[in-house]
Amino acid sequence: MENLVDIFKALSNRTRIDILVWLKNPLEHFEKPSSHLNKNLSEKGGVCVGDIQEKANMSASTVSHYLKMMQQAGLLESERHGQWTYYRRNESTLNELAELIKKDF
Repeated sequence: MENLVDIFKALSNRTRIDILVWLKNPLEHFEKPSSHLNKNLSEKGGVCVGDIQEKANMSASTVSHYLKMMQQAGLLESERHGQWTYYRRNESTLNELAELIKKDF
């Protein structure tokens, strides 16, 4: 993992960790049906930025910055549909990180 420092920087904030937890099981953490990417649009799923912002109770610019940082570190993936961007966890990176921690730390 070449971006390990970026991953740990992204994980060094409670709200960013909360976002990862929320996105692990979005049906449990986001009540509005509109929060979730319609399955007809993508089988991958995702949660709308606005709904993440609302749950985090933070400004749009702060949440957007957090999401961008997490995406650049490889922790999140995004998908754009019209004017909306939906985010989901990058399970591949998270599994790789978990294995690295088990093995090397």
